[in-house]
Amino acid sequence: MTTLLIPLGGPMQSWGTRSRFDDRDTGAEPSKSGVLGLCAAALGIDRGAPITHLSALRFGVRVDRAGVLMHDYHTAQLHPQQRGSGTSLTRRAYLADAAFWAGLSGDGALLRELHAALRDPHWPLSLGRKAFVPAIPLWFPEGLRPDALLPALRGAPTLRRREGGGPGETGDDLYRLVVDRAEVGEPPLHATPGERRDDPSAPFLERRYALRDVIEWAEALPHLHRPPEVSP
Repeated sequence: MTTLLIPLGGPMQSWGTRSRFDDRDTGAEPSKSGVLGLCAAALGIDRGAPITHLSALRFGVRVDRAGVLMHDYHTAQLHPQQRGSGTSLTRRAYLADAAFWAGLSGDGALLRELHAALRDPHWPLSLGRKAFVPAIPLWFPEGLRPDALLPALRGAPTLRRREGGGPGETGDDLYRLVVDRAEVGEPPLHATPGERRDDPSAPFLERRYALRDVIEWAEALPHLHRPPEVSP
């Protein structure tokens, strides 16, 4: 069993799954489609190319800093030089100052290729939108683990800043986890089942996504240490 851990932290990030037209949403944690899109960019996979091998990976997230939900207000004109051209109003949500661990589990050879690509990506990488650049390296030296998805997420170093917590931090030892149902053998008593429509079922260009069964809960992880410094 192999799991790849990816740290996702930055001043702004957005992981929308329900965006329509001028209303661009974000989820409370990274989506599978968003993280696989980031991985596809690292590997240099074109948006029209098949991604069956990526969507076959199991997925989970640990929330270290939930961040603060913010909205941008945009106005834009598609044809500003034309008389009578209407103004489009858009509303774009994002998470400010959030930090997560994303985990992918499955084929070891693919995950080793992904790990190398995160260090030397084919295209620039971003946190849900091109303008949202990571504040910490997406390549973590110890990111490739010989563990199942859930133990790997539970053992990742903390991305919280200090004791007591800052904005978006709970200030205690509780960390929220959202993990593929198949990866959670015996769910905690207080766990909540749910669904996410973010599992790519076709090339990204076609924008088709299947439902994914997940389990969500919060648990204490008081033993976590801080990650080592990583040179860019």
